[in-house]
Amino acid sequence: MALLHLNFESQYLNNNHEISVILPDKPRGVSPAEFYGSGKKYKVLWLLHGTFGDHSDWIRKSNIELYACEKNLIVVMLSGLNANYANWKKFSIGYDMYDYLFDELMPLIYGWFPASPKREDNFIAGLSMGGQGTCVYAFNHPEKFAGAAVLSYTPQEIEGLEEREPRLYPRTVGQMENAGGKEQFLGSYEDIWALSDKIAQEGNYPKLYFTIGTDDFLYHSYLHYKEHALSVGLKATFEEVPGYHHEWRFWDLAIQKALTFFGLDEKDAGNPF
Repeated sequence: MALLHLNFESQYLNNNHEISVILPDKPRGVSPAEFYGSGKKYKVLWLLHGTFGDHSDWIRKSNIELYACEKNLIVVMLSGLNANYANWKKFSIGYDMYDYLFDELMPLIYGWFPASPKREDNFIAGLSMGGQGTCVYAFNHPEKFAGAAVLSYTPQEIEGLEEREPRLYPRTVGQMENAGGKEQFLGSYEDIWALSDKIAQEGNYPKLYFTIGTDDFLYHSYLHYKEHALSVGLKATFEEVPGYHHEWRFWDLAIQKALTFFGLDEKDAGNPF
């Protein structure tokens, strides 16, 4: 595979921003002119990191490059600070992470690289905070993605959260303050719990895959959400894996399962090379 690191000034993040991109490699025996001039468009995985991470996490701590190579898949890994993939108007001079993906990064990738913009060719996945971002992006813009995989994260019901997940509650308070308060947060593009009900009713949403280790500190919240999702008719695949914590050994396994879930088991049959 070809691994690229790009640094550019982002209009939506108001800073220099770095991403990593995995691109399919030219096969031996095929001329550069033939391969790079073929006009072929590849499927894309938008892959999100967790809290404290950045664009390099998946490359450094998993085998995603190998898995992408096996499937002729473009993988785009962005950096989102600890912003929960939301817009933070009052951070510095503005840090609009939610708008950034759709209004800046997607046009860049589709314009600069041989990436297919078709819904059926785009997938999104993330771990922990990146799982939250996956829900935020996929639930609000289901027309953009054919599949979404949420690894070691679960949407949270605000009512009773302080007692149910005291470790997460202070951060959620910050999210609500950023939104303008609890009332403004509830029902907003960040309220994934409510969005689950909405997309379940509307029915037009990506294939959804939720997975977590049974020793993860979020496991009981995951079961709480799973029960709710099933009760409102959300069609999703839920998988609990015994013995794993909130850890990279699990996420490396989980992303392989996610690619299989997306139907990306084998190299694109349409690849002329």
